[in-house]
Amino acid sequence: MPENSRVWVYQADHRFSDSEQKTVRERMNRFCEGWNTHGNLMPTSFELVEDQILILAVDESNLGASGCSIDSSVRILRELEELIKTNLTDQGKISLKKASGELKVIPGLGVKARVTSGEIDLETEVINPTIRIKADLKNLWQPVRNSWLNRYFPN
Repeated sequence: MPENSRVWVYQADHRFSDSEQKTVRERMNRFCEGWNTHGNLMPTSFELVEDQILILAVDESNLGASGCSIDSSVRILRELEELIKTNLTDQGKISLKKASGELKVIPGLGVKARVTSGEIDLETEVINPTIRIKADLKNLWQPVRNSWLNRYFPN
């Protein structure tokens, strides 16, 4: 996919098991093979990151993703949510990764309390919510100190 391909980052609330990964890959492969806008196929791809983060990409250089085509991507994600009993589409989640590599997806509510308790520190990495194109994926993870969560720490 070209570096200017549009991307969406979806965070599951649990790590996918091997069988769940298989289901996600099969469904997403099928979806990507047929994703279209107004009857025209769009070059598209996906990737599973850390067995818990789903990244969907589409090359919009020739055809922009229409509202209907985006709706169809959300439909497949909702189907996956039902099949594997996870939450992908709720954008009110935060993915955190400790230096140990432990990945945790938490609700956005209650972040301040997690900072106060020490569960989240300045070295914890968080998914960058400003990711919009493939080129941005090199900065998918950023330290909390460089993220919007920094505002919860005394300066």
